[in-house]
Amino acid sequence: MKRLPVSCPSCERRLDVKRLVCGECGTEVEGVYPLPPLAALGLEDQAFICDFVKASGSLKEMAALLKVSYPTVRNRLDEVIGRLRSPETESEAGRGEG
Repeated sequence: MKRLPVSCPSCERRLDVKRLVCGECGTEVEGVYPLPPLAALGLEDQAFICDFVKASGSLKEMAALLKVSYPTVRNRLDEVIGRLRSPETESEAGRGEG
């Protein structure tokens, strides 16, 4: 499966979305919109967050699902939180407000 590019291949800055197209009716929406912070995470982190939400945020349930210890899941979640709190992610999130 192809992954949505989130960084410029030239300067490595975060890309923005410029155009969206409906595959059904062909409607197009054009403008410059920042990507949501979750889109900037790697595929493994995105899958982890999806599983975490499906588990209703239960670290205990995640530990059972992943067959790892509770502290391992907690550490993994802390790592993902750290990536979401990176300065680039926070500045990008701020551009989408207002």
